[in-house]
Amino acid sequence: MADLLTGFVLVFEPLTFALMVFGVVIGIIIGALPGLTASMGIILLLPLVYRLPANTALVMLCGLFCGGMYGGSISAILLKTPGTPSASATVLDGYPLCEQGKAGKALGVSTIASFIGGIVSTICLILIAPQLAKVALKFQAADYFALSIFGLTIMASSSGKNVVKGLVAGCIGLLASCVGIDGIVGVNRLTFNNMYLAGGFALLPVLIGVFAISEVLTQVQNPAGFTGSSVQEVKNMLPSWVELKGIMPATLVGAVLGVFIGIIPGTGGAIACFLAYNLAQKFSKDRKLFGKGALSGVAAPESANNATTGGALIPMLCLGIPGDVVTSVMLGALILIGVRPGPLLFVENTDIVYSIFAGMVVIQFLMLGFGLLAARYSPHILKVPYTLLMPIIMVLCVVGSFSLNNSLYEVTVALSFGLIGYFMKRWGYPGAPLVLGVILGPLAEENLNRALLVSNNSWSVFIQRPISFTFLLLSVVSIGFAVFSSRKK
Repeated sequence: MADLLTGFVLVFEPLTFALMVFGVVIGIIIGALPGLTASMGIILLLPLVYRLPANTALVMLCGLFCGGMYGGSISAILLKTPGTPSASATVLDGYPLCEQGKAGKALGVSTIASFIGGIVSTICLILIAPQLAKVALKFQAADYFALSIFGLTIMASSSGKNVVKGLVAGCIGLLASCVGIDGIVGVNRLTFNNMYLAGGFALLPVLIGVFAISEVLTQVQNPAGFTGSSVQEVKNMLPSWVELKGIMPATLVGAVLGVFIGIIPGTGGAIACFLAYNLAQKFSKDRKLFGKGALSGVAAPESANNATTGGALIPMLCLGIPGDVVTSVMLGALILIGVRPGPLLFVENTDIVYSIFAGMVVIQFLMLGFGLLAARYSPHILKVPYTLLMPIIMVLCVVGSFSLNNSLYEVTVALSFGLIGYFMKRWGYPGAPLVLGVILGPLAEENLNRALLVSNNSWSVFIQRPISFTFLLLSVVSIGFAVFSSRKK
């Protein structure tokens, strides 16, 4: 407690606090802009890190991390354009709520759920970091593969009315994830002798295409949408007590799941948000509302993706293993400053560790305040006529895609998947399973190959390990539940 109190003292120093606020605000803005991610924001701030004390720099980066994770929900709800990959599942119910005139309520629920998820993950980070890191360290290739399979079973439940069309869309995503050079054998697959395709498809341009560009093309086809008359005043932004009680189970489930997924290196908010959405849908009393504007459908993924922030810091600080892309960049920042993450960090640099702990607590409250402020004013974007708004979104999509690798190839990928998403939407194929296939496909394939190499091609390795067997069992239950539900209908 003495170390933690010292951390709070350091955090509330004027320079540290000011830069922490700066990090949260910039993170929300970057997260809300389609195509820009928290990792990109941290990279842009790295030159500033050299000139700052270590604890101040890291608290600022943590603020940007948390703010960026939340900010993605703003554009997901208002524009059907996930600002970050972690807001992919928020689109499914956030945008329908916006169309119903409940944008303020959706943004309020998103902010509160993000705050709860962040607080839960911060408490776990402070209290049980070493113990949880030990659990994550036990994960092997077979366990990662089983986790991926469990994630892929969500295709059935995120398919809407037609399960077959959802599975087809998911298979298209898995096929897209196979494009490029095979990581084990080194063979070109589906590249058609095109050197650009050898690198495969990055997730960000795919997301921008499927969700954002396809929406722009759909709106362009519908001239009736080019009106500003659908502007809504943000009233009753905070949920009522009854609504808060209704979303609390989904929020807490998302928070716990997000912490656990965040601890597992190489996963991150994109996987956590879909898993949380799936669980919330299965255990909700109002399953029929999911996909049509369920508040729990916004709360669960937002709580989960913000809970991954504290979870992802656990293996980074305790083991020097980054939990996701953002913590990989933060790990680089730590090393640039001259701080070595790992078990000795808690002995040699306790001031830095507890500054991060205290900073994460304060950051959640800052995010709640600035998030509610952003939720009040951000719906004014709907006052912009679609004839002006859609070209702006298109420009942001192109810039976001290009800025990933400063390459026109990424823009081409985004435009191509935009066309695919447009025709899928026209013919009733959901976009979420496709994105899920692109996210989980490489993770499943890579760890399947590794597990079989280690076990000399023995498939029994997946049932011999308790962790992988548990996830495979959960996958069977998930598929069985989806089949039972469809037959019942």
